[in-house]
Amino acid sequence: MDAFFAAIEALDDSSLKGKPVIVGGLSRRGVVSTASYEARRFGIHSAMPVFKAREKCPHGIFLPVKMERYKEVSKKIMGLLKDFSPLVEQVSIDEAYLDITGTENLFGCPEDIARRIKERVGKETGLTCSIGIAPNKFMAKVASDMNKPDGLKIISDSEVDQFLSILPVGKIPGVGKRTLEELRRHSVKTVGDLKRFSKEQLLEDFGKFGLRLYNIAKGRDNESVTPDREIKSISSEETLQKDTGDLSKLKDLVKEHAEKVAWRLRNEELKGKTITIKIKFSDFSAFTKSQTIAEATDSSKILRDSAMKLFLDSPIKRKVRLIGVAVSNLDVGKKEAQMSLFEDPGKTDKNRKVEEAMDEIRGKFGGKVIERGKE
Repeated sequence: MDAFFAAIEALDDSSLKGKPVIVGGLSRRGVVSTASYEARRFGIHSAMPVFKAREKCPHGIFLPVKMERYKEVSKKIMGLLKDFSPLVEQVSIDEAYLDITGTENLFGCPEDIARRIKERVGKETGLTCSIGIAPNKFMAKVASDMNKPDGLKIISDSEVDQFLSILPVGKIPGVGKRTLEELRRHSVKTVGDLKRFSKEQLLEDFGKFGLRLYNIAKGRDNESVTPDREIKSISSEETLQKDTGDLSKLKDLVKEHAEKVAWRLRNEELKGKTITIKIKFSDFSAFTKSQTIAEATDSSKILRDSAMKLFLDSPIKRKVRLIGVAVSNLDVGKKEAQMSLFEDPGKTDKNRKVEEAMDEIRGKFGGKVIERGKE
C-alpha cells in the first residue's frame, strides 16, 4: 500500500489531501510511522524521530497513530487479495505476497491480474497500491517499490539478469547500514558485483547471510509464499515524553499497556500464557521480566495483574525511558480456558462482559475513547 497510514488519514479527512502528513505521534520523543509523499519531499521517512521531522517540515501535519482504523482497512484489503489467490502471505499491516501460479485461466495474464487488484483496491477502499511481479519473492518485493505511488513493475524471466546487474545492493532486504558498509569495502555496489565472489568467500565474510547474497546474485529465491504466518507475540509499548521515576505513573502505564495487549489478543482471537514487561532506562540499558501462567488467557484483569506483579518485582533504580507489556506463547483463543478452583464464576463472567462492552466501544470510536478507571 502507498503511504498507508497517511493515505487513510487523508481518506478520512479530505482537507489533508495534497498536504505533508506525518503519522507517528505528537511527542518529540516519538518516531515517524508513515509520511505522505508530500512530506517525503522534505526528507522525512519512517523511523525518523519526530523532532527531526518537525525540523525538516515545521509546517507538516503531525497526527497520532490510529492503529485500529488502519487494521480495519488492512483486513478488508487482505480479504480482497484472497479472491485472486488462496496463497496470500501477509508480511505487515500494509504488505503481502501472492502466488498467482495457475490463476491465469481465471483472471488473465499477470499484468491483467495486477490491474484488476489495483482496480478493486481503489474501488473498495479509495486507496492506491503498488505491485511488483517477478519470478520470486525477493524480486517482486524490490519491483513493488520501484514506481511508487500507484505503481506497477513486471520483471520477466528473461529480464532477471539485466535487472540484478544494476540493482543497488542496498535494495536487498536485510542489508542494513553495517552490511552495506562492508559490501562497499569489497567494492560491491550492485547485485551484479556480487557475482565476482564464490559462495565460500561470501560465507566467510558474511556468515549465513552470505549464502543469501550468493543466491540473490544468481537470481535464486526458493522461499515460497506461506499463507497465515503464525503470530509469535502481541505487545504494546511506548517511549515516554520525559524520563520518569514516578512509580504511580509507571504503574498506570503498565496497566494501560496490559489492557491494550488484552484487547489485541481478543481482536485476533488469541490467548497467551507468557506475560513479559519491558523497561528501558534513561541510560538506554534495558530490562525484561517474564511469567508463564498455567492457562492461556486474553483477560484484561489477569494480564494486568500479572504485568503489575512483574513490575513491582523489578528493580527500578533509574528513571524510565520506555515501558511496555507483551504476551507470547500464544494459542488460538476460541476455546475457553479452564477456570481456576479459586475463581468466582460470577465475577469472571462480569469481567468478561465489561471487556466485551469496552471492546465494542473501542472498535467503533478508537482505542483511547474508553479506559478502565483507577482501582
